[in-house]
Parts: sequence; C-alpha cells; structure tokens
Amino acid sequence: MSAEATPPRAARPARTARGARTRARLLEAAEHVFATVGYPDASIVKITEEAGVALGTFYVHFPGKKEIFDEVVLDLSRRVRQAMSEGSAGAANRLEAEREGFRAFFRFTAEHPALYRIIRQAEFVSPETMQEHYTRIVDGYAAGLSEARERGDIRPVDPTVAAWALMGAGELIGMRWILWEQADGIPDDTFEALMDVIQGALAPHPCHERLTDDD
Repeated sequence: MSAEATPPRAARPARTARGARTRARLLEAAEHVFATVGYPDASIVKITEEAGVALGTFYVHFPGKKEIFDEVVLDLSRRVRQAMSEGSAGAANRLEAEREGFRAFFRFTAEHPALYRIIRQAEFVSPETMQEHYTRIVDGYAAGLSEARERGDIRPVDPTVAAWALMGAGELIGMRWILWEQADGIPDDTFEALMDVIQGALAPHPCHERLTDDD
C-alpha cells in the first residue's frame, strides 16, 4: 500500500513558532483524549489540561471541539499517508512498494492505535471528514496502481477498486492483529500471508503477458 502525502485542508494557521508548538500540543492532547474517553465525553477543558495550556488559548487555534476533532482526523490521515509514501519510496517495483507501504502502515498503526479509534468515531461525529480521510488515501493509492498498470508492473486491474479493496484488507488485518492484540506489529506469518494475497491480486499473469506480446 502506498499513498502520496498531501497537505491537510486549510485551517487556522499559527502565526509564530511558539503558536505552532502550542497548536501541535493541543492536537496531540486531543488525539489522546478522543481516543481514550471518546468524543461525547471529551471536553475542551480536558484537552487543554492534557496539553498544559490555558482554556482561552484553545480558542486562538480552534473554534470548538468539532473543529479540533476534524483536525485530529486530518492530521492522522496526513501522517499515515506520509509514512506509507516514505516507506515505499525506494521500492524497485510496484509489488515491492506494496510490501514496504503495508509494512509502514502497520508500523504507524502500532505506534498510533488512536488512528482506529478516532476514525471509527468520525463515522458518527464527522462523516465528511472520515470520507475525506479515506478518499485521500485511495486517490494516491489508485494513482500509483494506475501508473504501475501502465508500466506492466501489475496486471490490468481497476486501480480504484483495487485500492479500496487492498486498503480495506490492510485496515482490518491491522485491527485484528495490532489493535485487538495490543501488539507492536502483526506476526511475520500473517504479514507474509497478506503479501501472498496481494501478489495473487496484482502480479501480472503469464498468460496475459503472452497474449499482450502476441498482440
């Protein structure tokens, strides 16, 4: 799995380096609070206490709880896409990029289990932001698969359908073997089994290659 990193949608920017650090602390604190107590029981007071900033400072950066929740979702989305993009950057071919991209994804989710908990809350709290998260991943993923198909790295699959299917497989496997097990990664045999599925789904078929050559 590979996704190009793209910037989050426009938000109220910090005007100074100190302001940027404060905003980052608020996002980190909000990620922890939303992941541990859930959106309904989260409060701006809890977030500011976790961040160690004054209540009034919160409103310098965010209009309210919904807005910082949206920013947490988009920040997590940006970071996981960046991790996958960097992980697969040096791959020699698309199948290797899949391997390294998935490896980076599982590493990120092990380090940030809040990704699962917060994205699932977003389905009810902010469905439009949840859709943006998934769409941004799929857009970059499908573009990479489309380029690989043109190069002959993979068989002629529909890149958008393949991107959704493989992203779903990775997310559910990560949920089962990382989130539920509270593990720091998925077992090697599970990872290799997933790679075998991806190989079967994407690898060019010898019969197709022969037909293409004859044409």
